[in-house]
Amino acid sequence: MSFSGEAKSELCRAALQRQCCARAEAHGVLLFCNTFQRDKIRIVTENRAFAARLPKLFHKAFGLAFDRMPEGGEEGAKLTFEISERDKLADIVNVCGFSMEQNLSLHINFGLLEEDCCRVSFLRGVFLAGGSVTDPAKRYHMEFVTSHYKVSRELEALLIDMGFVSRETTRGGNFVTYFKQSEHIEDLLTLLGAPVAAMDIMSAKVEKNLRNEMNRRVNCDTANVTKAVDAAQEQLAAIRRLEETGRLDTLPRKLKETAAMRARFPEMTLSQLADSFEPPLTKSCLNHRLRKLTELAKQSEP
Repeated sequence: MSFSGEAKSELCRAALQRQCCARAEAHGVLLFCNTFQRDKIRIVTENRAFAARLPKLFHKAFGLAFDRMPEGGEEGAKLTFEISERDKLADIVNVCGFSMEQNLSLHINFGLLEEDCCRVSFLRGVFLAGGSVTDPAKRYHMEFVTSHYKVSRELEALLIDMGFVSRETTRGGNFVTYFKQSEHIEDLLTLLGAPVAAMDIMSAKVEKNLRNEMNRRVNCDTANVTKAVDAAQEQLAAIRRLEETGRLDTLPRKLKETAAMRARFPEMTLSQLADSFEPPLTKSCLNHRLRKLTELAKQSEP
């Protein structure tokens, strides 16, 4: 099962207690489902937990049953629910605040969302019917998709009122409300009733941060090693030039000693080489001597 499917299954474990919340959740499902018209309601899902919840939800919200329900099917198969009886449709349309006398101009009925618990239930229904969340191991993305522009704009306003600032785009003629910030996704999933999914996102984020920090340190260490190797190679080349020109033997004792130690231990870092002297030198002192050798070698060049 996908991460989004697991999140939906977790949400479906929320109890259906109050009728007002059941109606708010069903309202969210209807506005974001496949078909909500005066003559038909059609809801299609691949999530079995959502499929098991739908009959209970509609019975609690409207006191009715679906006219068509799926029969078994393989895991991942599309499960279809339909209502086509006029009396049932009229009851649902009336509860949602619409009219059977004219074409449905879908919008959010905020009269069903007066209580905070009903707002949360509505968003749960929206996510179950028209939402998805990406596996956080890949990226952070949560979205709600509807074919109704007005519903999309009203959803944005509702989310802002609840403290969630979303982004909007269009895709294939549909209107998409989405989040990219992991913190918003975590908070929203927790609010809707999926704290486990939210924790999975937090864990994935911690793992990513640790991996990035490790890579940064490795890259930094690699850069430092490369820099140290390049410096050592330059120092060895300088020592060879001084030796070839006969100037090495004319240098002061301390510089000759430094040249000999560098030639003997070409693989050592500056710190390691400084500690090899008897008595040990400071890094600053050793670095000064090696720079002096390099400068003298350049003076020896024709």
